[in-house]
Amino acid sequence: MASTSDFRNGLTIEYNGQIFTIVQFQHVKPGKGAAFVRTKLKNVKTGKVIENTFNAGVKVDVVRVERRPYQYLYKDDMGCNFMHTETFEQISLNPDMIENADLMKEGQMIEVNFQAENETPLTAELPAFVELEIVQTIPGEKGNTASSTALKPATLETGAEIMVPLFINENDIVKVDTRDRSYCERVKK
Repeated sequence: MASTSDFRNGLTIEYNGQIFTIVQFQHVKPGKGAAFVRTKLKNVKTGKVIENTFNAGVKVDVVRVERRPYQYLYKDDMGCNFMHTETFEQISLNPDMIENADLMKEGQMIEVNFQAENETPLTAELPAFVELEIVQTIPGEKGNTASSTALKPATLETGAEIMVPLFINENDIVKVDTRDRSYCERVKK
């Protein structure tokens, strides 16, 4: 149990039967009336952010979350299979738990967040950037740059589709931002 005075960014709490991470908080002491704490809470499973106000001194349950490194092995009908890099323990996760799961390739490292009390996996996070090969794209046409951001669709080696600049060709390796699925740069081979 923790009090509202223990709030800090990144603290994981249980609220209304769900697990939330505190994204932002502010202690408010009005001139008249009791103090309170304004918070923005992010649902760990859905990613939805809500705003909530707690009265000062309210007790909340703190959830201990552990981040563990896992390596992506393969996908089958049971889900995505991962191996812990230190204990070699294997787990299977539903692809819905992984944001932008179609950007994962075999052998890639990810971080899995576990609820420490009952060893339940909560979410899995890809690294901020991944390097993937372009397997299919249309050739860029010269003079087709009416706008400064001329883009074309490209299919990556994982099957995901992103938009890339016209100068990118098949077999090029590109750096992709996994948070918004955007092209960052071409990687030298």
